[in-house]
Amino acid sequence: MSDVVAPTAPVRIPVRGGGTFPVRRVYCVGRNFADHAKEMGAAVPASKAERGTPVFFAKPADAVVLDGVVPYPPGTNDLHHEVELVVALGEDAQVFGYAVGLDLTRRDLQSAAKAKGLPWDTGKGFDFSAPVGELVRADTLEPLAPRRISLEVNGTQRQASTLDQLIWDVPEILAELSNLYALKAGDLVFMGTPAGVGPLQPGDVFTARVDDVLALHGRIDPPLR
Repeated sequence: MSDVVAPTAPVRIPVRGGGTFPVRRVYCVGRNFADHAKEMGAAVPASKAERGTPVFFAKPADAVVLDGVVPYPPGTNDLHHEVELVVALGEDAQVFGYAVGLDLTRRDLQSAAKAKGLPWDTGKGFDFSAPVGELVRADTLEPLAPRRISLEVNGTQRQASTLDQLIWDVPEILAELSNLYALKAGDLVFMGTPAGVGPLQPGDVFTARVDDVLALHGRIDPPLR
């Protein structure tokens, strides 16, 4: 049978050295740095034994932004940045590569939903909410755990930590996710953000980095008309 509407082509992230990575799904981890959990008013585990289970949510695959240009979203007056390590899964759901990205959040909508015990979808899963930098193959990188992740906005540092501060590391998160979903090639996992989240306004420019190996440059544009 033929399609009755034209199918949407998948977003394809450029891979350093050649090729593209077609995105299937976007999973996100909440409260995965203790300092961010604390600044958001959540309980901070005192040890690994007290971590409980990770917090997961999702974004649409077409929320991924490749050129870094993000129009200020509708329905909010409080757009926030959250810099994150992004894990890309290849065949057999093995780690294919890494990027750095932003989990953009309509904080006012998220906070209102949380106060009522409602889902976070409108606060997290909106258009242009997942800018991602170039993917770098995992087999070309040294271990990332001790590396520094950071975000500058208009030349001023807003967020910084090291990836060994993740409450749940990459293998643990993938194991937990695989208990809930059938992970497949093309999936992205945003690993959570350190403290220092804050507002973005039209005209702001940002640079996200993991040391000198992963980078994302972008800006916030005026709202689409």
